[in-house]
Amino acid sequence: MGKVTLIATAAMGIEALVAREVRDLGYECQVENSKVTFEADEKAICRTNLWLRTADRVKIKVGEFKATTFDELFEKTKALNWGDYIPENGEFPVIGKSLKSELFSVSDCQRIVKKAVVEKLKTTYKRTTWFEEDGPLFRIEIAMLKDIATLTIDASGVGLHKRGYRMDQGEAPLKETLAASLIKLTNWKPDRPFVDPFCGSGTIPIEAALIGQNIAPGFNRGFASDEWDWVGKQNWREARQEAEDLANYNQPLQIIGSDIDHRMIRVAQDNAEEVGLGDLITFKQMQVKDFTTKEDYGYVVTNPPYGERLSEKALVEQ
Repeated sequence: MGKVTLIATAAMGIEALVAREVRDLGYECQVENSKVTFEADEKAICRTNLWLRTADRVKIKVGEFKATTFDELFEKTKALNWGDYIPENGEFPVIGKSLKSELFSVSDCQRIVKKAVVEKLKTTYKRTTWFEEDGPLFRIEIAMLKDIATLTIDASGVGLHKRGYRMDQGEAPLKETLAASLIKLTNWKPDRPFVDPFCGSGTIPIEAALIGQNIAPGFNRGFASDEWDWVGKQNWREARQEAEDLANYNQPLQIIGSDIDHRMIRVAQDNAEEVGLGDLITFKQMQVKDFTTKEDYGYVVTNPPYGERLSEKALVEQ
């Protein structure tokens, strides 16, 4: 297919971290609110899904245009080359969102886009009947912002924060992508001690260990684009082999996670073992006031149990 335009979506405020990761993979990019856009080949779909620690999803940008009427949305959507991406048996549900746009009804936007894509694919595949949609998933999103329609296809499937290791979790778990972002915002190096005194289910220590040994965060899961013929099984094999070759499993780490709740320590240990890092992270049941160390330097990265996130409002106010 050649070049495709990719969008790595991100939580507001961490776009610069995502952009740094994209550039580290060798792709030039542009940063906007909550997204990083770049052009690359099909293999980049595999590599970015495997390697981006702080992004939420990787999407393919199919088209972008102004639309203030449903007729305009239909015709401009239909004009796009959907057959380049979606095979005849592809499943293509449509989700949507709209902000500050004339076309404010999300459900109507979704319906119009679905109809337009169906009509275009009927022409592409010379069909007169409805599509079975029993093949690989190509989830389309219509995003309206200030009357500009952006149409994308989700290449990730389940969000990238789903690393595949979380067996259980606490009351207010921190997303893996945000945990990785917290670590990336520090200058921590793998040869420095690392402590999370409120570790909960172990997300921050586990993400630190993945970073410390340069293990691709997506190595333990699958993606929607795994099943896309035009991306290619060979590209996925090569990308996964590259991730395996770049991992530094011999890098020693000094990572400690502690929590007052012994049940969460057990959960954290189970999660670390699931990802193969059980022997690299020390988990302890301990109150934060009892923490001591003989080290001269190190890093503390944590998500403390603060405010209404975990407590009753009356107790917080007290």
